[in-house]
Amino acid sequence: MSYGTLQDRTALVTGAASGIGEATARLLAAQGARVVLLARRAERLEELAAKIGADGGRALAVPADLTGQASVGAAAERVHAAYGRVDLVVNAAGVMLPNPVSAHRTDEWQRMLDTNVAGALRVIGAFAPDLVEAAAGGGTADLVNISSIGAHIAFPHYAVYGATKAALTYLSESLRTEFGPRDVRVTNIEPGLTETELRGHIDNEELSGQLEGMFGAIGSLAADDVADLIAYATSRPRHVNLRQLIVLPTRQA
Repeated sequence: MSYGTLQDRTALVTGAASGIGEATARLLAAQGARVVLLARRAERLEELAAKIGADGGRALAVPADLTGQASVGAAAERVHAAYGRVDLVVNAAGVMLPNPVSAHRTDEWQRMLDTNVAGALRVIGAFAPDLVEAAAGGGTADLVNISSIGAHIAFPHYAVYGATKAALTYLSESLRTEFGPRDVRVTNIEPGLTETELRGHIDNEELSGQLEGMFGAIGSLAADDVADLIAYATSRPRHVNLRQLIVLPTRQA
């Protein structure tokens, strides 16, 4: 589909090196937005920026580690120097590391908390003033958080991951009470099974096998499917907020 109202908007997408983040960056750029690509893997970002440029789009690669406040702050300075104010933020960065809580994988717990929750908050803190300013000037301003169906449906041994996504879903709901009165839209998206790199990060063979079985039996969304939903939500008239969106493969109950 074509989303003409995205033309000339300035979008920042985290997790842009792969998966939903990459697909979203490609689509927003194809619709005429200037896109900031934010992720840790500099080489992947440069490659994506070059591809977007070759296709006639505009993209800026900004390597950053969302788990560090100094890194996010430096990224924000670079974004503002290059593109000025941002009016669309997509928090797509995330990690999924399931294991039984009894395994006491505190390293995984911390990584998920730092990326999925604190990382999103750092980005919101850095760019919320941009969104408020854009809306105050009569423009459209969007914050999109990518949560998960796991935010409110429990899966065995995904407790910490699900808890981080539940936190992001609640954060989105609460932020609407702060930003909505200032005409900044907040959209929370909860995808089900989606083909991304997340499944490759699991180091528990049993759980990895179970997940592969679910993908085989149910099928999955493509990252492009979620990107299309993001583009649709953010291209609505500025007075319309698609606040909570759940998107699943048809066979996923």
